[in-house]
Amino acid sequence: MFDHWAQRLWPWLAVLALALTVAGLWVGFFVAPTDHQQGEVYRIIFLHVPAAWMSMFIYVVAAVHAGLGLVYRTRLSPLLARALAPTGALFTVIALWTGAAWGKPTWGAWWVWDARLTSELILLFLYLGYLGVASAIEDPERADAAGAIVLLAGVVNVPIIYFSVQWWSTLHQGATIRMDAAPSMTHTMLAGMLLMTLACWAYTLAVCLLRTRCLIRERAAEEQL
Repeated sequence: MFDHWAQRLWPWLAVLALALTVAGLWVGFFVAPTDHQQGEVYRIIFLHVPAAWMSMFIYVVAAVHAGLGLVYRTRLSPLLARALAPTGALFTVIALWTGAAWGKPTWGAWWVWDARLTSELILLFLYLGYLGVASAIEDPERADAAGAIVLLAGVVNVPIIYFSVQWWSTLHQGATIRMDAAPSMTHTMLAGMLLMTLACWAYTLAVCLLRTRCLIRERAAEEQL
């Protein structure tokens, strides 16, 4: 059933991701006004912030699926975790890279051992550690169990990333969009940010569905051997 619906949904999600990306980049880079403090360099925010959000969110979702597979022995959950992890790692790399490109003109350095930057780098290592463990163990059940332990152990790093600017004195600016306050940006800036975030969501879902279909076939072939 999952394979059937995934086959039908992922092309539409891929097209939606492409359309939202084009719209978001257009609004962010050509329609949104220039920031009065940072100038044009602030436009990296339309890539950096959605990627940073997704890097944390995907990790939590992958850990939940891995935990479900570990506890309830569900067959699909570990495959979803495996399918999500590479995309989460990709968004983490984008967040780190765009953060460095943003930090050079604003902080005067490509990298500082800031609390948020360091914890985001640790997140990348956790992704890579999970992917390495899952691929290094030949037995699928043992690989799923070991990978789940890595993901679940690393969940504690996600709130550290999110609250690091509140818990410690850091160079990284605070949250621009908060649940308990109005956004500190113009409507066009907010629209560009939300469009890019939706584009990341659609891309993640499309790639996850497609990759999970491939993993289902690989797992079925391994069981027949």
